Amino acid sequence: MSQKLKKVCIIGSGNWGSAIAKIVGKNVLRLSHFENRVTMYVYEEIINGKKLTEIINETHENVKYLPGHKLPENVVAVPDVVDAAREADILIFVVPHQFIRTLCSTLLGKIKPTAIGLSLIKGFDHAEGGGIELISHIISKYLKIQCAVLMGANLAGEVADEKFCETTIGCRDSRLAPLLRDIIQTDYFRVVVVDDEDAVEICGALKNIVACGAGFVDGLGLGDNTKAAVIRLGLMEMIKFVDVFYPGSKLATFFESCGVADLITTCYGGRNRKVSEAFVRSKKSIKQLEDEMLNGQKLQGPVTAEEVNYMLKTKRMEDKFPLFTAIHRICIGDVKPEELINCIKNHPEHMDIKTDRQVQSKL
Repeated sequence: MSQKLKKVCIIGSGNWGSAIAKIVGKNVLRLSHFENRVTMYVYEEIINGKKLTEIINETHENVKYLPGHKLPENVVAVPDVVDAAREADILIFVVPHQFIRTLCSTLLGKIKPTAIGLSLIKGFDHAEGGGIELISHIISKYLKIQCAVLMGANLAGEVADEKFCETTIGCRDSRLAPLLRDIIQTDYFRVVVVDDEDAVEICGALKNIVACGAGFVDGLGLGDNTKAAVIRLGLMEMIKFVDVFYPGSKLATFFESCGVADLITTCYGGRNRKVSEAFVRSKKSIKQLEDEMLNGQKLQGPVTAEEVNYMLKTKRMEDKFPLFTAIHRICIGDVKPEELINCIKNHPEHMDIKTDRQVQSKL
């Protein structure tokens, strides 16, 4: 990247994208090596007869996805993703993961070849041959740019309220890490940078599956002990998934904000937990509840569970991940929520007698 002032574009404007825009917009104003203007790609919608981009640019508030929070005036909403991104040196991706391939196809050949990406997207996509593909890998492959990741215990509303929290940036390139940290970190939003990119990203996706299980437990009224068991088993399956399919990752990464902290906050306060609880209590479909409860936002847990199950089924490993498998089957209606506990009571975690040597080998 050249020594000219760096330009930042945020691709996405949901509640999380808008919360990040609030942070980035303020940070670039105090950083001498960044241009003040930050573009934010906004999928155009009509709100009370007026374009959402016009509302944001006139009132500096995303009235649909982050109402009640003012965005910095230097954050400019742009309805065309190419116009928003073409001059950017840093592209911050924060859209539902289902849309990333289409967006990348649209941007191909129309961004700076020296640009770098930072993905805040939690989820996977199908890979050819029965596996899954990480979103950051898709961005790098399609756009031929480096792409780091940011994941953490970061409920968007609380970040927008400037309540203290931590986050994790996964970045292999030690030269780029300080640049990315500087545009994200504030006195209330603290950043830890690690080089374990893939594990950081996988944690951010898999925890949404576990959060669905936590929501099922809440809907069934099974109590905190059961919920804690589901969270612990979920963490163990997350660790095993990374160990099996992405060997070489570090166990310590699971103890960063992207790991156990994000898992806990999502299982108590996230949209996946909330909708999954309503799924049990209301008997409505997940799609219907998504439409009713999320104000146009997308639910990631059930989709990610399907993508993971696609991989596990292809590898004939569903029985090695009974919690992930059970949650997927409940989401698609193959199994009733009441059967969740029967599906996990003989979990492999309960079959082994752990020795000190086994525990130390994991550490």
